[in-house]
Amino acid sequence: MDKTYEPQAIEQRWYETWEHRGNFAPQQMGTAAAPYCIMLPPPNVTGTLHMGHAFQHTIMDALIRYHRMQGDNTLWQPGTDHAGIATQMVVERQLNAEGKTRQDLGREAFLERVWEWKAYSGDTIGRQMRRLGTSPDWSRERFTMDEGLSVAVQEVFVRLYDAGLIYRGQRLVNWDPVLHTAVSDLEVVSEEENGSMWLIRYPLAEGGGDLTVATTRPETLLGDTAVAVHPEDERYRHLIGKHILLPLTERQIPIVADDYCDPEFGTGCVKITPAHDFNDYAVGQRHNLPLINVFTADARLNDNAPERLRGLDRFEARKRVVAELEELGLLVEVRPHKLMVPRGDRTGAVIEPFLTDQWYVDLTRQTQPDGRPGGWSAIIKPALDVVADGRVKFVPENWSKTYNEWLNNIQDWCISRQLWWGHRIPAWYDEAGRIYVARSEAEARTRYGLGAEVVLRQDEDVLDTWFSSALWPFSTLGWPSEDAFLKTFYPTSVLVTGFDIIFFWVARMVMTGLYFMDGEVPFREVYITGLVRDGEGQKMSKSKGNVLDPIDIIDGITLEELVAKRTKGLMKPQDAPKIEKRTRKEFPEGIRAHGTDALRFTFAALATNGRDINFDMGRVEGYRNFCNKLWNAARYVLLNTEGQDCGQIGKCGYSLADRWIASRLQATIREAHEGIDGYRFDMAAKAIYEFIWNEYCDWYLELAKPVLTGDAHEILKRGTRRTLVTVLETVLRLLHPLMPFITEEIWQRVAPLAGAGGATISLAAYPQADVNLIDLDAEADIAWVQSFLVGVRRIRAELNVAPGKPLAVLARGGDAADQERLQANRVFLESLGRIESIALIDGEAPEAATTLVGHMEILIPLAGLIDKDAELARLAKEIERIVKDIARIEAKLANPAFADKAPADIVAKEREKLDAQRVALGKLQDTHARMARL
Repeated sequence: MDKTYEPQAIEQRWYETWEHRGNFAPQQMGTAAAPYCIMLPPPNVTGTLHMGHAFQHTIMDALIRYHRMQGDNTLWQPGTDHAGIATQMVVERQLNAEGKTRQDLGREAFLERVWEWKAYSGDTIGRQMRRLGTSPDWSRERFTMDEGLSVAVQEVFVRLYDAGLIYRGQRLVNWDPVLHTAVSDLEVVSEEENGSMWLIRYPLAEGGGDLTVATTRPETLLGDTAVAVHPEDERYRHLIGKHILLPLTERQIPIVADDYCDPEFGTGCVKITPAHDFNDYAVGQRHNLPLINVFTADARLNDNAPERLRGLDRFEARKRVVAELEELGLLVEVRPHKLMVPRGDRTGAVIEPFLTDQWYVDLTRQTQPDGRPGGWSAIIKPALDVVADGRVKFVPENWSKTYNEWLNNIQDWCISRQLWWGHRIPAWYDEAGRIYVARSEAEARTRYGLGAEVVLRQDEDVLDTWFSSALWPFSTLGWPSEDAFLKTFYPTSVLVTGFDIIFFWVARMVMTGLYFMDGEVPFREVYITGLVRDGEGQKMSKSKGNVLDPIDIIDGITLEELVAKRTKGLMKPQDAPKIEKRTRKEFPEGIRAHGTDALRFTFAALATNGRDINFDMGRVEGYRNFCNKLWNAARYVLLNTEGQDCGQIGKCGYSLADRWIASRLQATIREAHEGIDGYRFDMAAKAIYEFIWNEYCDWYLELAKPVLTGDAHEILKRGTRRTLVTVLETVLRLLHPLMPFITEEIWQRVAPLAGAGGATISLAAYPQADVNLIDLDAEADIAWVQSFLVGVRRIRAELNVAPGKPLAVLARGGDAADQERLQANRVFLESLGRIESIALIDGEAPEAATTLVGHMEILIPLAGLIDKDAELARLAKEIERIVKDIARIEAKLANPAFADKAPADIVAKEREKLDAQRVALGKLQDTHARMARL
């Protein structure tokens, strides 16, 4: 092995080897092995993977490698999503930068351009996943617009339409006037903003006064078809049924009574605009009011507005309408008003409720007019039932409440989008506008008996991205054909995803899976991960300048490159100086290369159930050191075992340390299983880390040295060599799902010595705890030895005695067990404690520092070891220095000019420094007091 651990030297080589050998494909097809399958949440082909992807991919890969090593028939199904709106926006922006629009290219040429982008982005994502060490079956990689998946989409649409569960209707939708498409409620972000409320007089048509109406959108007045009041509002009850003259128009509209009105809000009178407000639409349906749309798809006034206002943008129209109302004396007052403003999550444009023809999945009716099951009973109720009865389990369980709440309050699903990129809706129209739904135009003519003379045109719209994504668990496995993979791996085992797409994706996969797969759930468990935040707990975003690229952590990046990367392509270029300042402060020397294994282990160690994680680069640095520790330990083991008999030939005897480390390994194996099986990757990582670092490296390798280098019998040495390699080989397999590269590299050298066969650790058996190797007596004996040595080391540290200086140690008292352990383990104690002698005494002892081990007192005489007075003086001086430092920090924190005005992170660091100095002071004072008593 190389002297230094260099991840770049091993990672690409091993990944290419695994992939070339087909190690990631299911290894147990055609056997009785239990299937285990994970569907990769398909990343959007809109760019590159971010830290959230890297985190989730690490979790999924750990599960897949764990189950593959357990002997399960394991499939990790990879693929990418066409991401309709998002991808079309990316390509349109590229065209805009060239001074072109998609309309300039036309639909066919534009789609060719999008496919070119898909190839580039998809390849980038694949390369990133490989760099992260993920092990999906690349031979089965899918894309949501692959031919096979497109067939599944058409099949689902036609079957749902034939069952009466898909319909086309004119309804209000969330309309993005920039994208010119409907978007779902889930793609709308509503935030409170400062606005205004206008109070407007509406003259009574029958004369005798007017009504004052409060509105936040005076421009939609032109589409009003009623004014509503509460039926119990005494101020207006006498006016119900009468009419008003709608300002700026020549129309009369009725005054209606509806419980929707709040007498306490505004004036208690509400203008009703059914074509431009969702609540007003519901009121209009109850009162049979006409729907008058006054906007174009660009959110400009259309021909239903007075001629002088036509073509105005909605916000310019607002100004003109208000100005005309003021000229007519109809504007009563303008009040400041905070309101929730809906914006599209892609464009940031204010969303417009817009009346348009769209395709819907029926999710609300119990039964259809012809008696067939409606969407609620056929789709929603089964999806609720499987969570209620445990067939689908959420981890953590509380996310099931979020799932249930959404399904219990669901609306019909608008599945059509006015885009060019996506699955074209399989519906055709004749010249009279009649609809023909089929899998192809040829099938439409056959199904509906249409001759060649009937001219058909296909619907221009495409399906919502989530419609095809909802089919992912079975469409990727070959449905609607009877594929062997579909029969083997559906239902899948676990879905690993974020809480933000429980509505978008998780629920819809359950709905479609149950409906089309004979009541079988698409997955049995849903593991919801938290978000990856920065070290301060803030959400990572380009605008904040706190985004980290997982590949930069793996390979390293210079400060200048990182600054350029974070400030490139900002939506607000003026933020660049602030982001540059933050970056230079956070990474003054850039980011050093840490390798994939250190990054993956960091994610695992932070993966507590469902909680967001604050990503700390210090943790990555620490786990890079862990890799170094493991590497150096392996080199030491190989140095002492290669070319030696490690139990392959002769008989072995085992020391106390050998039996102890073998016993501790069994507990670690058990904890690793419990952690991974329970999705507590943090607990599994902690157990393995502590065993390798603390027990194997820090203790066992030292305990092995006296046996290997001393005059122990060859049988005992052989047993220690065997223990060195077998424990290391086992723990490498234990660690492999979390750290695949370094474990493979070391395993290749260690496995032959341990008698382990196989070409790769990735297909080796995952360790199972062996109860026969649990030795509680050995664990108790070594715990005593450790307590003895820790006590001696503490005294060395307190007395400032050099670690290598030999000590003469006295032992007094103790019970029979202490006496026996002392005699039996002298070799360990003297070697590891740098002790030249251990003598048993009774009665009085010389002036000495002491510690207690079990019932035995351990004494280290001070004579000739230290100058007590000089040491007391040194301690007193150090105590004085820390006291002054504590006073200085306390004064600084008590000063409002610092505590209230300095950056929060600077104040926090000062508080941490104060706490650390107080702890140090307490230890020094204790040491001084003990020494003074000697």
